[in-house]
Amino acid sequence: MNLATAQQMRELDRRAIQERGIPSAGLMERAAAALAEAAMELAEEARPAQAGRNKAFFLPEARGEVLTITEEGARSSAFVKRPPAPGEPLRAAVFSGPGNNGGDGVACARLLLEAGYEVRCFLVGSRDKLTPDTRAMEVKLSAAGGKLEPYDPADTDQTAWVLGAHVLVDAVFGIGLNTQVRGEALAAIETMNRSGVPVVSADIPSGVEADTGRVLGGAVRAAVTVTFTRAKAGHFVGKGGLCTGRLTVAPIGIPDDLTEGLTCEVRAVYGGDISLPRRARDAHKGNFGRVYILGGCMEYTGAPVLAARAAVRTGAGLVHVGVPAPAWNVAAAKLDEAMAHPLPAGKDGQLSLEAAQAVLDRAAPCGVCLLGPGLGRGNGPGAVVRHLLRELRQPVVLDADGINALEGHIDSLDQRKGLFTVLTPHDGEFARLGGDVSGGDRLHAARTFAVEHGCCLVLKGRCTITAFPDGSAFLNTTGNPGMAKGGSGDVLAGMILSLLGQGLPARQAVPAAVWLHGAAGDRCAAELGEYGMTPSDMVEALPRLLREFIAAS
Repeated sequence: MNLATAQQMRELDRRAIQERGIPSAGLMERAAAALAEAAMELAEEARPAQAGRNKAFFLPEARGEVLTITEEGARSSAFVKRPPAPGEPLRAAVFSGPGNNGGDGVACARLLLEAGYEVRCFLVGSRDKLTPDTRAMEVKLSAAGGKLEPYDPADTDQTAWVLGAHVLVDAVFGIGLNTQVRGEALAAIETMNRSGVPVVSADIPSGVEADTGRVLGGAVRAAVTVTFTRAKAGHFVGKGGLCTGRLTVAPIGIPDDLTEGLTCEVRAVYGGDISLPRRARDAHKGNFGRVYILGGCMEYTGAPVLAARAAVRTGAGLVHVGVPAPAWNVAAAKLDEAMAHPLPAGKDGQLSLEAAQAVLDRAAPCGVCLLGPGLGRGNGPGAVVRHLLRELRQPVVLDADGINALEGHIDSLDQRKGLFTVLTPHDGEFARLGGDVSGGDRLHAARTFAVEHGCCLVLKGRCTITAFPDGSAFLNTTGNPGMAKGGSGDVLAGMILSLLGQGLPARQAVPAAVWLHGAAGDRCAAELGEYGMTPSDMVEALPRLLREFIAAS
C-alpha cells in the first residue's frame, strides 16, 4: 500500500479542486459519508446479539478492537459500556475543529442525524476560524435540526452526553497538525479517551503527526480511523500506530490519475504484497541458494542454530554454519539439515582473529552471508566481522553482535557502499551505531541512516521499518508482543538470508521476510498465546504459512 505525505495530500486536493473543477464541498460530503458509515457500523456493534450475551466493551489499548468479556471481568474496568436496548436510538457525539477536517465532522453529524441518531456536534476551537466549507456544512446541519455548539470542558451536560453516547466522532485535527495540542483541544482528546466510548477518527487520530506518527501532546485512541484517498505513515509508525485502530482508506472523488501519479517513497506491506516463486519440477538444492551463517560462542549456542533452522524452513537449499570450536558440538547436535563446522577460538570460547580466513574460504561459494547471531562482544569476534566486511563481495546480513562490531567503526560499513549490506538492529543497537530515535521519528531516522551509509536498514520493533539506500522504506503490518523474546531476531535474520540466497530481489526479499516473520508470530500468538510462544514455535509455523504465498504460476 502506497503511503502519501501530508504535503502530497494537500497538493492532490488543490489539483482536484483547481485543475479538475471538483467542488471542495463535494469532496467533503464524500469524506463525511465514509465517516458516518464507519460510525454507524461501530455503534451497531454495541447492540447485543441477544439478551444474556456478554456485553461489548472497548479497550483503547487493545489496538482498537471491540472485545467481548464477561460481566465479572467488566466490573474491574472503567471502559465498560451499557449496550443500547433493542429499539433505543443510538447516540453520537461529534468533536469538530474549525478547519476542513472539522467540516468532515459537521457533515458527518448531519448524516447521522438524518439516519435517526441522536447527535450533538461540538466545535473545538474558535468560530472565527471556521473555513468556508465548514461554515457551509454548519448551515446544512442547522437545516437538518442539528447545532454546532461550542465545546466547554467544564460543561457537565456535554460531558454526560459524551459518556452516554454509543459512538464518538473525532474530527478535531487533520493531517496538517504539526504543533503541540493544548487547551480545549487537549481536553476534548482526553475526554474522548477517558469515556470508554469507541471513537471513529477522521483521516488521522487528532494529535498524531501524519508523516511521523508522533503524538503531539496527546492523541485520540481510535477504534477505527477512516482516512481519505491514501493512508499516511503516521497510521503505522510511532505512537500514532497505536492510536489508529482499524484503518479504512476511503476514496472521496479525487481522480485516479492524480493519485496514481504520486511518487510514494514509503509503503505499508500487507499479505497481498507477498509472492514466492513456484519451484520448477526439475529443480535441485543448488537452485535454491547456498548461504553461510557465522555466529555463536560458548555463552550463546542457540542463536546461530535458530538462524539456520529459520533459513532452512524458509527454503534455502544449502545452509552452512560456522561456530567457534568450543561450541561446535552443541550446534552440530542441534542441526540436522544445516551443516556446522568449527572455527578457531580463544580461551574465552569466542572467535579468534585466525577464524577470518577460514570463514572466507568456507563462504566463497555462498551467495549471501549472515554475520553475528550469538558471536559475543569480545575483541576477537568484532575484529573478524570487520575483516570480513572488507573482504566479502557478496551480500551480507549483519545481526546482533555483527552490528555491535560496527560501534566506533562505522567506516567498515561505509566501505561497502555499492555492495548490498543489511543491518537488523533494534533501537538500542541502532543508537550504538549513531542512529537517533529520541525525537520519536523512527521512520526519518531509519531512512536517513540507510541513505548516508548505503545500506538496507531493518529497524526492528512494532511496525518494523525496512529502509533502502535510495530513501524508500517499507512499513511492516504484522507482529505482536509475544515475539519480544530472545531468539526472535535470529529467526528473522535467517529468513532474510534465505530469501536473498534464493535469488529474490532485495526490495522483495527483505520486506517479505519481515512480514512473514511477523505473520508467523501472529499465528503462534493465536494458537499458543503471547506468553507461551517461542521463537522455535515461529520457525515451526513457517511451512504452513509460506505455502499460502506461493505464486500461481
